[in-house]
Amino acid sequence: MAPVRKIIHVDMDAFYASVEQRDAPELRGKPVVVAWRGARSVVCAASYEARVFGVRSAMPAVRAERLCPEAIFVPPDFARYKAVSQQVRAIFLRHTALVEPLSLDEAYLDVTHSPSNGGIATEIARTIRAQIREETALTASAGIAPNKFLAKVASDWRKPDGQFVIPPTRIDQFLLPLPVNRIPGVGKVMEARLTALGIATVGELRQLPLEQLEAQFGSFGRRLYHRARGIDERPVEPDQPVQSISSEDTFAEDLPLEALEPAIVQLAAKTWQATRKTERIGHTVVLKLKTSQFRIITRSFTPESPPQTLEELRDIALALRARVQLAAGTRYRLVGVGLGGFREPGAVSQPGLFDHLDI
Repeated sequence: MAPVRKIIHVDMDAFYASVEQRDAPELRGKPVVVAWRGARSVVCAASYEARVFGVRSAMPAVRAERLCPEAIFVPPDFARYKAVSQQVRAIFLRHTALVEPLSLDEAYLDVTHSPSNGGIATEIARTIRAQIREETALTASAGIAPNKFLAKVASDWRKPDGQFVIPPTRIDQFLLPLPVNRIPGVGKVMEARLTALGIATVGELRQLPLEQLEAQFGSFGRRLYHRARGIDERPVEPDQPVQSISSEDTFAEDLPLEALEPAIVQLAAKTWQATRKTERIGHTVVLKLKTSQFRIITRSFTPESPPQTLEELRDIALALRARVQLAAGTRYRLVGVGLGGFREPGAVSQPGLFDHLDI
């Protein structure tokens, strides 16, 4: 019988903003927003002092400024954040070789067979957090659990600078009372759809049979079924290169093609921000649409050189919308903007143009 896995999810606290406050003492205790100013800029990170005012990452910078007029805006310095992230990664690797980075500021660790700290996962997490504090002057939070899903939920439980463990014997006790929006992937739209079914907690979600969830939500319904039971068999996979990054939004009501521009602009900003967390470079812009009849359409374009700015990504995504030639009355329930074809910097790519329909 295989041993129960011991998974740690480590999440740096307000990482970019904390690095800025660490390196500039005059910013400590102040509401710091890591973002370029401007109508099209989005927030990369916000200090805890700024979060008190409702400022969050991926929020338009102009809205952040309205919420917190006293905020100090600092342009992001990704090279510096990457250097600190490498320091933190080196600390992880002292305790296990099974480290799966999710971004510059978070990672999964499988310490099932780690000899560190006598193999006690909670002590390993505590030691890692202490080493991060001592060597980088930053704080991190950690979740410890038998799988990745539960560990990620747990790491958010005692933020900032805390840790929380979900032992196998207490999974149901922890999960069942949780609001469904605690499940990764359940955003406002999905939460509203679940609310319409009378589902507010994970315990209530567990009452729905797999068949009904799949009929309502497709493949995501199966994931909901498993997460409601605390099931997640995904292994920790070290050094998995990024292949694609995307953001999607499902509308409260179906919209015509010409009304999609604001959503495309916003999603392009979210995707661009996410790409700043990886060294690899994306070459192919993808626009995804789902019609009111659940037909999925994608349009893709690979320019001669990869998009260098948010504006380039946004403009290509908007141009791809013009290449969707379904009936004029077609309405759309979902739109997504993605960047794919990621390669290491300096890798040679073959530019081309392609598009396809997924029926």
